[in-house]
Amino acid sequence: MSALPSSQQLSICHRVWRRLLFLSALPVGIFMPWISVGADQQQRPPSFSVPKKESAAAEGLASQLAALSPRVNREEARLLAECAYATASQLRRQYRMFGTPIFNNFLVHWDIRKRGYCFQWAEDLLVTLDALKLTSLELHWGEANPGNWRENNCIVVTAKGQPFNRGIILDCWRQLGHLRYGPVLSDADPYVENGAYARFVRARSAAAANHHLALQAKSEAREKKDD
Repeated sequence: MSALPSSQQLSICHRVWRRLLFLSALPVGIFMPWISVGADQQQRPPSFSVPKKESAAAEGLASQLAALSPRVNREEARLLAECAYATASQLRRQYRMFGTPIFNNFLVHWDIRKRGYCFQWAEDLLVTLDALKLTSLELHWGEANPGNWRENNCIVVTAKGQPFNRGIILDCWRQLGHLRYGPVLSDADPYVENGAYARFVRARSAAAANHHLALQAKSEAREKKDD
């Protein structure tokens, strides 16, 4: 459930907010996925700050991701799991989650909180996981009950080339910012893929990144001119 079941008006407003927020920019990324070291720009895998009490759950997610297919790179599975848990922890603080998911939606609706709807959790998680540049795993946008007050959105991870319904759900909203995962087929919600929305989120993120780089270049050019 991703909106207030007790109010038809809030359900409609949720949909309106979703459309309006199409125009807002997502964070370009919460973590730097690769770290350059040395003069030759040598690269090494990143490390993510997973809360200690969630480290076992992150290992469990990594194992499930690796089990999707023999072709899945186990290191990628580990990185994705750790990044997902670290991102959820970061967003939980950033969104200042309080009460229940439904109550948090109420706070967002009345502009007491800026973000925290289910689709906003999924958007920020997708952008951050995309930065890992995965090669053996794929990220999909999942939605259940689209268009009504029970709508929920998540990220679904599959092995490269696998169908959506073989994937694993990553949902941050339902447990108030604590990552929930499990197979698509065994979930209580009937998730389906929305590839068009995933493409939109990625395009918007790329546009925001390009805009940031353009502003940075203009600022540097101005500084040189002043010198």
